[in-house]
Amino acid sequence: MGQLHYDTVSEAVAALQKQGFTTDFRLEQDRLVCPVASFGADEFTIVDIYRYEGDTDPADEASVYAIESRSGLKGILVTGYGASADAVSTTLLEKLHSR
Repeated sequence: MGQLHYDTVSEAVAALQKQGFTTDFRLEQDRLVCPVASFGADEFTIVDIYRYEGDTDPADEASVYAIESRSGLKGILVTGYGASADAVSTTLLEKLHSR
């Protein structure tokens, strides 16, 4: 993965869903959570990242992550970054931004 870049966040999400990344993840403090499970920073792998920057508004900045858990659960996390990032644990942020 990582060889394509999509023009919009919605295009990236649609393409990743077609590749089997169908679970919606969200950040909660020091965990990555979805409807069926919760994961710490060492329990998942970031398969791919797509970053988007707004032309004029920093609030338009976003990252789309293709994520896979150790158990094989594949999904997508869409986050704002920069000024719009939520309060998340340092460990989780380091993992997300290390790529």
